[in-house]
Amino acid sequence: MERLGTGIGWRPEIADAVERMPGIDWVEAVAENVCPGHLPDSLRRLRERGITVVPHGVSLGLGGADRPDAGRLTALAERAQALGSPLVTEHIAFVRAGGSLTASPHLEAGHLLPVPRTRDALDVLCENVRIAQDALPVPLAVENIAALIGWPGEEMTEGQFLYDLADRTGVRLLIDVANLHTNHVNRAEDPAKALAELPLEAIAYVHVAGGFERDGVWHDSHAHPVPRPVLDILTDLASRVAPPGVLLERDENFPEPVELERELGAIRRALEAGAVERVKTELRSAADAPAARRREPAGVGAGLFGEAGAGRQERTRGDGERLGAAALGRPSVARGGDDEPLVGAPAARRLVGVRPMRREAARDARGEAPAGAAAARRGDETGAAGATRGAFGLPPGQGVDEARQRLGLAQTALLSALVAGTPVPEGFDRVRVGVQARALAAKRADVVAKVAPELPVILGGEYRTAFLGYAQTHPMTAGYRRDALTFAERLLSTGRPGDPQARRELREWWLERSGPAPRSRRPAHRLARATRRVLSRR
Repeated sequence: MERLGTGIGWRPEIADAVERMPGIDWVEAVAENVCPGHLPDSLRRLRERGITVVPHGVSLGLGGADRPDAGRLTALAERAQALGSPLVTEHIAFVRAGGSLTASPHLEAGHLLPVPRTRDALDVLCENVRIAQDALPVPLAVENIAALIGWPGEEMTEGQFLYDLADRTGVRLLIDVANLHTNHVNRAEDPAKALAELPLEAIAYVHVAGGFERDGVWHDSHAHPVPRPVLDILTDLASRVAPPGVLLERDENFPEPVELERELGAIRRALEAGAVERVKTELRSAADAPAARRREPAGVGAGLFGEAGAGRQERTRGDGERLGAAALGRPSVARGGDDEPLVGAPAARRLVGVRPMRREAARDARGEAPAGAAAARRGDETGAAGATRGAFGLPPGQGVDEARQRLGLAQTALLSALVAGTPVPEGFDRVRVGVQARALAAKRADVVAKVAPELPVILGGEYRTAFLGYAQTHPMTAGYRRDALTFAERLLSTGRPGDPQARRELREWWLERSGPAPRSRRPAHRLARATRRVLSRR
């Protein structure tokens, strides 16, 4: 994997500051905000300076029940090619549900929502990742997300879910340590346990971001400074492996450039602290290596390195991650049915250059009973997947198509509760679902205000209250721009806003955009005129 170094999320609002910022090795841009044929001048200049640019997708919905949309994959591939990127990234999330798969209305979340950690969801996700990998010109890495809510009856921890995903598909992982902290606060999940279960050698890079806590819930805002607990998780990760790249994310409420540089400095110090701990661990392991080799059964070293003199080879390979499994004091090797070496530690896997071991094969080699995800893949019908089948009256199925339907029904039921006010599915925390529903509506109002900035100008202080009321009974079905038009149409149909001049301006705005072609092609001038009219009324 290419070493990326230290980076920052490129956003138009801080583009100039990013160009001038010292010590930036690479940047990440939201893929959906980049037009391949008209790259922003700032990104073009960064590329000319040799700065790597990685497109980061947010709308593919790889964790959804449907297969990835071919058009969205083509768009992501075009952006990777236009930017000359070494990889592209997306999220392990679902962002839409309903439609033909479930014979129900199509719903858009406008946000990244968690997938259940069940074998159904894993089977679907693995196939979706493979489809995406085949369609993209560069490697794909997928990111763990933050969650306010958890699915009932999950079969795996986050670390186990990610491990099996990487094992079955070979996909790289983008580990967001801020999201690990979010899930620690919101779902009582131990970040250290998640890191211990991850295939560390699959990490492409790491995200770091800020947030805030309110009423016992952590909100992953990307609009606040990076807190100490997130930096501590980064240090823990760096004590286990040297990540190829680390990136600071900030999406809004941008501070002065000097503050961003201070946050980058804190990130570098957290990485350095972890690296010191990693070296100490490796040196202790190296010091213990002679005794470990004396205790090692005959033939184990030969199995790993292909000859009996394994200890001599280990000593010549140097310190750090190149130390052999014996030097780490861990089991050196087992073999699966396909004669693939199955190495019992991430560092040992990096040493011999094999992909992550298959857990069920490793258990077979040790004579253990299958458990967890491996048992699920072998046909065990217990757990959350079986409960989902029973809840929706579906018979057990073996193929991914059946898993897609089960997952689609479950995701549609949850998303409908979040955006359409239908009953909360059984087993979910109703309070948390309510918190998530309000957060989705608030984000929706904010994004509509950005894509249609005339609306808050025309409606003034009435905008937010009116939009949140509209969102309670009108779920988004076709993106934010269509949402803005539907909102305006709904207001006009009910005789709002009350001020006649504002109502005339809203009607003019709606007419200009709702036809087959805009009546005016100068939106900036229209916004300026609307602003002057509003100010003249005050």
